[in-house]
Amino acid sequence: MTKNSRWLSLTVLCSGFLLIVVDMTIVNVALPSIQRDLGFSQSGLAWVLNAYLIAFAGLLLLAGRLGDLLGRKRVFLAGLALFTGASVLCGLSFSQEWLIAARFVQGVGGAVSSAVILAMIVGLFPRPDEQAKAFSVFSVIASAGAAIGLLAGGVITQAVSWHWIFFVNLPLGIATIVVAWRLLEDDRGLGLGKGADVLGALLVTGALMVGVYAIVESPIFGVVSVALLAAFIVRELRASNPILPLRIFASRKLSAANAAQALMSAGFLGFFFAGSLDLERVMGYAPLQIGLAFLPVAAVMGLFSVRFSAMLITRFGPLAMLIVGQVIVAGALLWLGFGPDVAVYPVHMLVPMALLGLGGGLAFPALTMIAMSGVAPQDAGLGSGLLNTTGQVGGALGLAILATIAGGRTASLLGSGVDGVSALAGGYHVSWLVAAGAFVATLAITIALLRDRRESKAELDLADSECAA
Repeated sequence: MTKNSRWLSLTVLCSGFLLIVVDMTIVNVALPSIQRDLGFSQSGLAWVLNAYLIAFAGLLLLAGRLGDLLGRKRVFLAGLALFTGASVLCGLSFSQEWLIAARFVQGVGGAVSSAVILAMIVGLFPRPDEQAKAFSVFSVIASAGAAIGLLAGGVITQAVSWHWIFFVNLPLGIATIVVAWRLLEDDRGLGLGKGADVLGALLVTGALMVGVYAIVESPIFGVVSVALLAAFIVRELRASNPILPLRIFASRKLSAANAAQALMSAGFLGFFFAGSLDLERVMGYAPLQIGLAFLPVAAVMGLFSVRFSAMLITRFGPLAMLIVGQVIVAGALLWLGFGPDVAVYPVHMLVPMALLGLGGGLAFPALTMIAMSGVAPQDAGLGSGLLNTTGQVGGALGLAILATIAGGRTASLLGSGVDGVSALAGGYHVSWLVAAGAFVATLAITIALLRDRRESKAELDLADSECAA
């Protein structure tokens, strides 16, 4: 494959991912309107996001395996088609149950299409320098999609209704499918005879669903979630073709990177969820204003990634950039968490929003490179699927936890006589402080487990020689 065709293929893959990112940020902006129209409670509203995230996370590994068996192009296109059709069902929703069910199906389509993207990028760009550029482009596309979603979500929700934020996926999805069908290179899979661990996928999806329900609604279901997770582990140990071969966790770098990915995703998604409600219910913002308020996060992440991320990662290494990014994000969340109840956006929120974009633009591409460097070439598809899975799992569980913490803090403040606006703000601010704690934890994981000991020894030897000189 020529250089131009490889970059063209990357553009097509990123366009498919763009649909998914746009959808996620559009929904964040529309959450207050959805809550008002369909009568969701605050904890119930989290299911509009979590139904999608759980399906996405639970089926990513199976979808990645199906890509190996059936061919990655075929799986990519099938996922886009399902995602586009489910978007129409979401737009037609007029009850809580319908919307949550349609979001679950949409998550299935998102998982099927996304599971093969990172593996295809790694295959297209095996050289580290080109891979850094490719992952930066991928991050830029994701950031651009986030920005588009924020603006489009605000405009559409305010001008028409939240139903239309889902309908826009129909023409975009069809156009992407047609272009991808014509431009992506065909590939042959191994064949279904090699086997796919459907039972394993069902067990892990069930464990996630019941686990999130336990956090949001009833802790007693936590026992069921643990039992399903234990059954999943037993299944993976005994299956001839496990969906998640446990041997992959022998890589310290991969295991630690996935733990960091889960916590970072929890912090980011929790911030967006609580932030959209804070802007609407505390600060009184309309949907378009909410989209514009979040825009600095996506804009700075995108602009910084396209100009500097690949260069800095190549120059200083992904580990250093990951640490810097984590510190910046944690600081920004602390800034927001300790801010006043009713903030003045230009004074109290603009700078930390931009810092969140800067830190995310450094941390996420760097972490992706570190995680994939810990995977053998034959396990690239599995590694990319696992990294995506842990991000979505962390996001779903983290979102449920942070929403519950915010609701509990608000209820406590109301019970002590605090006025409604201050009580809501107190709940959201506590959730941001917990999100900052999640990033502090990722920083500890990064320093303790992701640092290459051989590189560390070489750096110390070099420092000693320089001192001696």
